[in-house]
Amino acid sequence: MLNVHLRFTDAATKKPLPVRLRITGPTGGTFVPLGRLPIFPCGRGEELGGHVRLGGENFTTIDGGCEVPLPDSVPLRIRASHGPEYDLLDREVTLKSGQMALRFDLNRWTDSSWDGWQRIDSRAHFLSPHAAALDGAAEGLDAVNVLARASSVLARDGNTYPVFSNIAEFSGQVPALAAHGCEVIVNTLNTHPMLGALGLLNCHRIVHPLAFGGTNGPDDWSLCDWADQCHRKNGLVVWVDAFRPDAGLLGGEALAALILGKVDAIEFDAAPRSQPFLPWIYRIWNAGFPVPLVGASGKESNRTALGAMRTYAPLDASPNWIEAVRAGRTFITNGPLLKLAIAGDTARATVESRLPYEKLELIRNGKVIAVCAPDPDFGASLAFPIGDDGGWIAARCIGGAESRLYPGGPVFAHTSPIRLGTPRGDPSGIRHLRDCLDKTRSWIEAEGAFVASKSKAHLLDGIARASTVLNASNGQGGA
Repeated sequence: MLNVHLRFTDAATKKPLPVRLRITGPTGGTFVPLGRLPIFPCGRGEELGGHVRLGGENFTTIDGGCEVPLPDSVPLRIRASHGPEYDLLDREVTLKSGQMALRFDLNRWTDSSWDGWQRIDSRAHFLSPHAAALDGAAEGLDAVNVLARASSVLARDGNTYPVFSNIAEFSGQVPALAAHGCEVIVNTLNTHPMLGALGLLNCHRIVHPLAFGGTNGPDDWSLCDWADQCHRKNGLVVWVDAFRPDAGLLGGEALAALILGKVDAIEFDAAPRSQPFLPWIYRIWNAGFPVPLVGASGKESNRTALGAMRTYAPLDASPNWIEAVRAGRTFITNGPLLKLAIAGDTARATVESRLPYEKLELIRNGKVIAVCAPDPDFGASLAFPIGDDGGWIAARCIGGAESRLYPGGPVFAHTSPIRLGTPRGDPSGIRHLRDCLDKTRSWIEAEGAFVASKSKAHLLDGIARASTVLNASNGQGGA
């Protein structure tokens, strides 16, 4: 065994390239860089950073170079990746006796038109800023949002204690750290076990409490109040875990906040769901509230890679990615690069990819209006007249096969909606959302635990105002 120096570089610039790396021998044994572990914990919040387990295989993240004890004269399989915009490296090599170095180039297949975009993971947890910067850089991300959150820890003394992960690293509107070409910003995830969860990004200060209700005390607070405090100095409010059956009420007060114009975006994360999410997103958009999408890994263990779902935001017409998200000029993806534009009376969607997928679709007010299969290079384009009807239009790219880059789900990308004229409130979408608000009202009245009656009245008033806006929806969205 020799300590062999490995270096990975960008094929065009020859600069070091952070990568996700796996090295195996002919019998399947794994070789890891010095200082790294071949086996690591994968429970929630356990030893995150520097490694990840995907598809039953362990990978290491490195900054572009490392030393690895390797045998000579036997075939070794070396795999490395740097996010969706670089070709996957999968090479078999055999070290010669005494060989001490290996060099590999990774090819970026996208052109310079993608240089004006930022690639953001909108939510991850339990990572230190240094670990998030390294892992994010290895996945080709420009920014990672690590959100402090309330949780509990069972201590060795047998007691359970509340903890606030990453709270001391809060950075708000500036990066906590920039390293390896990736910025890490620490903000907060504010949660209620039934009423919903909000990611408060670009916030000028910590908005307390980070949690209320359930084991975190009575229900005397409001998600709408969290959103208002975040917005006071240009923060961005993201609805997290929306319509996830195991995350409380469907909709909850978070839905009311969205209808009242207090939610800036809905998160689509990489975690599996027991029920489809897109029908709910389309119901919201059809009801006249076409809020943008953001993509997030939702990483909270070593079983998820940063950027497994990510946000792409263009900077050509926005000072930063926060404003691009707010303006709805985003798409989310775990691989394909998707664009949608309106020129005159025609909508045009294009997709580029190195990962196989099934089809590109244009979606108009929740219905597929055009579809095409990819060409042999996994590119595709669609053009379709939009006519004079109002509503919204979006593009999506879907694939049935599991992603080779991020195992565990199919290849997927979706744009945020583009408004077409004056959006119209669809009766079916409004009905579904009204049912959610009614169930939230019933929970507040029958099951909420309040110390102050005015807190209960405040919550009920927010639900009532949202119901009024929804019932009178003319497609404008918000109060």
